[in-house]
Amino acid sequence: MTTARSNSIPRISVITVTFRAAATLRHTIESVIHQSADDFEFLVVDGGSDDGTLDILREYGSQINWVSEKDNGIYDAMNKGVSRATGDYIIFLGADDSLIDNNVLKKAADDILHQNR
Repeated sequence: MTTARSNSIPRISVITVTFRAAATLRHTIESVIHQSADDFEFLVVDGGSDDGTLDILREYGSQINWVSEKDNGIYDAMNKGVSRATGDYIIFLGADDSLIDNNVLKKAADDILHQNR
């Protein structure tokens, strides 16, 4: 992870950890990939699901960065996501949660930028 740049919009990493989340994951993904922000990344760390979660992840191709492998629980998965993240700031979003509108990440980045001035 890099340090925030004081004069440019910060990059935000959104991390979702999953395990057998096929029933809810699509809604979560859609809420992130349709964000209006210019510079963010979306990482999904799956614990080796066998319920169709991987099929959903594959459908989105390069729109998301994902990995599926056995882990040692949710906090291990979160740490894997953090180690892969390249953003200045990290948001954890549950596999059954969604961002309220398409401007959440843009608003967050703008707020961070204005606080750092």
